[in-house]
Amino acid sequence: MDQEKAVSKYIPMTETMFYILLSLRQERHGYAIRQHVFLLTNGRIDIGAGTMYQSLGKLHNDGLIQMTKEIERQKRYLITDVGIHVLKTEAKRIDELYHHVEDLL
Repeated sequence: MDQEKAVSKYIPMTETMFYILLSLRQERHGYAIRQHVFLLTNGRIDIGAGTMYQSLGKLHNDGLIQMTKEIERQKRYLITDVGIHVLKTEAKRIDELYHHVEDLL
C-alpha cells in the first residue's frame, strides 16, 4: 500500500494501533509489544491477544509493518517506511489537537 492510501485508511488511528506502531520502531513479537504498551501507558492499555494478532495481521497485510523473523513460533515485526510515515502523520494530528486544548490542562 502506498503512503497516501495508508494515511487515508489509518488516520485517525485508534490508540491501540498507534501504540503498536510506536512499539515496532524496535523489533518485537506480540507479547513484547503488549508489555511495552502496558509500560508506556502505565497500565491504561492492556492489549488482548485477539486484538494484538488481528492488528498485526492488518498492519502486515497493508505494508505498515514487516515480519523480520520467526523464532520458536514467535513472529517478530518491525515498522516499515510506510508505517513510519503513517505514525508521523498521526503524531502531527495529535500534536495539533494538544495545542488546541493546551490551555485546558
